[in-house]
Amino acid sequence: MKRAFCFGSLFLIVFLFYSCKTPPKAPPPSVIIPQTILGSGKASRNVMAAFLTQANPSVNAKDALDFAALYIEEAGAEGVNHDVAFAQMCVETGFLNFGGLVTPDMHNYCGLGSIGPGTPGERFPSPRMGVRAQIQHLKAYATNAPLNKELADPRYHLVKRGSASSIDDLAGKWAADPDYAKKIKRVLTRLYTFRRNVSF
Repeated sequence: MKRAFCFGSLFLIVFLFYSCKTPPKAPPPSVIIPQTILGSGKASRNVMAAFLTQANPSVNAKDALDFAALYIEEAGAEGVNHDVAFAQMCVETGFLNFGGLVTPDMHNYCGLGSIGPGTPGERFPSPRMGVRAQIQHLKAYATNAPLNKELADPRYHLVKRGSASSIDDLAGKWAADPDYAKKIKRVLTRLYTFRRNVSF
């Protein structure tokens, strides 16, 4: 009788122990990144600026905010997803570290016309015009729709219109690198993960 009682008590203790344990937390949902060039971005100006300065602390915080605003404004005017354009800029410039043929004073944030030594790429008079040219070049690839702002992209006429509507399509067209689209998507994943973990 005593054994049965002890066994029953032990069973009850074990049952209560496991039933009171905190259930394991569910893993965070994976981020969903855009696949097309056209669309609306999700990242705010504050998130984009903080993401940029985290990746490159040498970028001034106010300059980063102003720069992020340019992407939101210029991309919004043409129906281009500003997150995609911003991620492309991060890939092309190494988060504004540059270091290749293109230099900061060129305001060329996407390697437009940069072919090799002796042909470093296009120059633009201001950050806004450099961002606008990038947005217009992306739009040229993504759609046949006309531009809504004055032309800033000197290579706009060279693009086969509507030939690359998705990020994947940019590999082999915008850049010869077969991993070009994957690099943009990796930055987008980092950006969206960063956005999920901060609050502004």
